[in-house]
Amino acid sequence: MKKLLELTKGSRLLYILSILAIGVATYISMLEPMVIKITIDSIIGNEPMNLPSFLQDIIKAIGGRNALREKLWICAISLVLLTSLRGIFLYFKGKLSTLASENIARKTRIKLYDHIQNLPYRYHVNAESGDLIQRCTSDVETVRKFFSIQMVEIGRAFFIVALSIFIMASLNVKMTIIAMVTVPIIFVASYIFFNSVRHTFENADKQEGALTSILEQNLSGVRVVKAFGREEFEIEKFEKENAKYRDLSFKVSNVLATYWATSDFICTVQIGLVLIFGIYYAVKGDISLGTLVVFNTYEGMLLWPIRQLGRILSDMGKMTVSLKRITNILDEEVEKENGKALKPDIKGEISFENVSFEYEKDAEVLKNISFKVKKGATVAIVGATGSGKSSLVHLLLRLYDYKSGSIKIDGIELSDISRKWIRSKIGIVLQEPFLYSRTVKENIKISKLDAEDNEIIRAASMAAVHKVITSFDRGYDTIVGEKGVTLSGGQRQRVAIARTLINKFPILVFDDSLSAVDAETDKIIRGKLQEKSKDVTTFIIAHRISTVKDADEIIVLNHGKVEAIGKHDELINKDGIYKRIWDIQNSSEINNEEKFA
Repeated sequence: MKKLLELTKGSRLLYILSILAIGVATYISMLEPMVIKITIDSIIGNEPMNLPSFLQDIIKAIGGRNALREKLWICAISLVLLTSLRGIFLYFKGKLSTLASENIARKTRIKLYDHIQNLPYRYHVNAESGDLIQRCTSDVETVRKFFSIQMVEIGRAFFIVALSIFIMASLNVKMTIIAMVTVPIIFVASYIFFNSVRHTFENADKQEGALTSILEQNLSGVRVVKAFGREEFEIEKFEKENAKYRDLSFKVSNVLATYWATSDFICTVQIGLVLIFGIYYAVKGDISLGTLVVFNTYEGMLLWPIRQLGRILSDMGKMTVSLKRITNILDEEVEKENGKALKPDIKGEISFENVSFEYEKDAEVLKNISFKVKKGATVAIVGATGSGKSSLVHLLLRLYDYKSGSIKIDGIELSDISRKWIRSKIGIVLQEPFLYSRTVKENIKISKLDAEDNEIIRAASMAAVHKVITSFDRGYDTIVGEKGVTLSGGQRQRVAIARTLINKFPILVFDDSLSAVDAETDKIIRGKLQEKSKDVTTFIIAHRISTVKDADEIIVLNHGKVEAIGKHDELINKDGIYKRIWDIQNSSEINNEEKFA
């Protein structure tokens, strides 16, 4: 209820007005059978008119009962006017409730998107994007539908039940008791149904999320699927999960069908009881014919919201499941500043002192890492896969916080610097860069939206991709496709480098971001970087020795520890990982030269 109230904040007035509108519409709908009763009993028949004084004055002004008897069309027009007036209030009910529910859905989507953007990196590493998409779309839509339709229907049901019982009791108490005899049974059936459908829908909703995840992963990795001829395998996997979703959805439909069949039978029995006892009492003279018509009409009105309770509870069950899945995201703690959140002027002098880090308890990835980097220096980090190279960069960006030790930038403890601030001062190019399905120009400008064309061209030239771009039919206005699928791996990396270089970052990080370019292009880019980065601290993570050999300092990692620090000439003369990599790569290059000589 607390979450529901939070969602309705800002839309409560609209809901109050909507419920008032449905209340008036319901009251008018209750008057319509009374017009029929008066017409049958007091205008066509001779029963006395028990009407408010203002209505009796109106009838006298028309000419009394005899005049109405001669002009029955006046009664018909009264019904038409009441129906039209009811329709107007129903229109306002629909408009107001729809406006309120759309506002709630919009606010929920914005809140979800904003919250997801501010969740820690660790959360996104473990989360399934397909499931998150399903929660932000399908689950939000389920909540919206409930607020749009069933929220107001609850008010309508309350008004109908209250007014029906009140009016029927005022006409005949015995008939009212008969009209209510099966209502407790329907309530019990609705409660059982609610518990059943909620659990069933929760399973179906989870399976839909799993199905969405498979679809999203398959579409994202379609090139891998095609390359390895895994179409049949992926189809079978999808069909298997789709069959599970079908079975769960069918189970939901089964529960719904059982409830509707049961409630229809009970309602039919209830209407039959009212009709049988009503005819009996009418023949005896205990009630009038008009009263029988009114009870029969009100019974239909009374049973509809009670029967509708099942649909309300069904949608409420779905909504509570969807709301729970939404709030599970919103309850996740956003990334917090656990230090002083300083915003110092970043120049680029960095020091690591006995830094240790672990993703999981008692499984250290980095162990007592210590080194210093001067402002404007180029530092290379090499090591075997899993040695902790990327983890070290993650700490620098504060994607994770170090377990122990100290990282200082310009003498300030990194944990005391604002996360967003330090990330805005570090330009990073990843091995697998993400490009948006926009033009090349827009992708390069994304880190500096106000960049001029000459800045874009200069950045692209530094990344050795300007000539490639101009060779495209539409040049810089070429659409790169989703995730840059229309570009080669090397082209994507170079566009990502240009995107980083267009901004003036005091610290640059290249996380194996030259792996997909050839040796000649690699050399050109490194030359351009050396020209630019005289005052920029640069980290280069690479496996290719030719990429890192000109660095001011090379840090060699081995199983999370610093094995060696030095220049290229020093390291190739010492036994260790670096020398072994150099010997292997140098030997390969010599063999290739001899092969093609």
